[in-house]
Amino acid sequence: MFYWLYEHFSMGGHSHVTVLNLLRYLTFRTAMSIFTAQVIVVAMGSRFIRWMQAKQGKGQPIRAEGIQRHITEKAGTPTMGGVMILAGLIVGTLLWADLSNVYVWAVLLVTAGYGLLGFLDDYSKVTKQTTDGISGKMRLLLEALIAMAAISLIILFAAKPPEDPSLLTSVTFPLFKGAVVNLSWFYLLFGAFVIVGGANAVNFTDGLDGLATVPVMIAASAYGLIAYLVGNFVFANYLQLHFVPGVGEIAIYCGAMIGAGLGFLWYNAPPARIFMGDTGALALGGGIGAVAVATRQEIVLGVIGGLFVAETLSVVIQVAWFKRTGRRIFLMAPIHHHFEKLGWSESTVVIRFWIVSIMLALLGLATLKLR
Repeated sequence: MFYWLYEHFSMGGHSHVTVLNLLRYLTFRTAMSIFTAQVIVVAMGSRFIRWMQAKQGKGQPIRAEGIQRHITEKAGTPTMGGVMILAGLIVGTLLWADLSNVYVWAVLLVTAGYGLLGFLDDYSKVTKQTTDGISGKMRLLLEALIAMAAISLIILFAAKPPEDPSLLTSVTFPLFKGAVVNLSWFYLLFGAFVIVGGANAVNFTDGLDGLATVPVMIAASAYGLIAYLVGNFVFANYLQLHFVPGVGEIAIYCGAMIGAGLGFLWYNAPPARIFMGDTGALALGGGIGAVAVATRQEIVLGVIGGLFVAETLSVVIQVAWFKRTGRRIFLMAPIHHHFEKLGWSESTVVIRFWIVSIMLALLGLATLKLR
């Protein structure tokens, strides 16, 4: 919105209002989106938490077969804290991004759509006091449809890269500059897999206080830098990346995600006063996946979001092996609970997973130059 004001006053011959010139700079607007989102989340936090406690009563249901300490220590903690995150993320983006940019609306569509699905899932769990939410198959179907709608927006309305107009439906590969595979409209399925996978991977990771929040911020920081680089012809050409016109604008969205995460961490740091729930986890994971699709760096997400991948694989492997043999590979899945069962304290698991997430993000960013 503020960018629109800058354009309006510039066209009206008011370019002498020098302070408005700051709005030209993507870096300034990204920084302000971080600040705005954080302030919004922190400001609404205490009142929202008290309201959620009054409405939810017993709070988020805790798995009976889970870590016994969680049943006593975390019982009664309200969920749906993702509403706070979404408020900061969406408002921060709308205030500082160029709202004529289709990439902004595509990632917001995924974020809001997945946030709504997560909210319905959390609401079902809280009202029924069960860990089972809405139908898993139905949720996956709706997630896929939302993802494909966002990808269709990009394919139909985004500016075509001049060097390769088919790039919007192509898969690129890290380390290999010339490796591009055009999937045409089959890209809808691939892109939906990335977005849906990202959403559910973050959802699996969200099991300990602060465990998902910081890795999401780390991934958002990495992809904010990637969006800035691939959306700038000079930097993209220097790094031998595929130039994607206009995609740099979603660096502001990534900034708002960082700010919203910082604000939420104020209340989610151990011991958490509120959980983000599926409302936040699905929205944040889907948003990261959508940014990966928009920047044409989908495969790099497997490295930057390697922690989320490991959490998801631990669940898949555990379930598959148990069905096949009747035995378990991990003491408990997702894998963060395995380490708790080994005797690691919750804070040890969380901080060590943060460290792993940082290292993976740096490794993912290194692939931008290694060509």
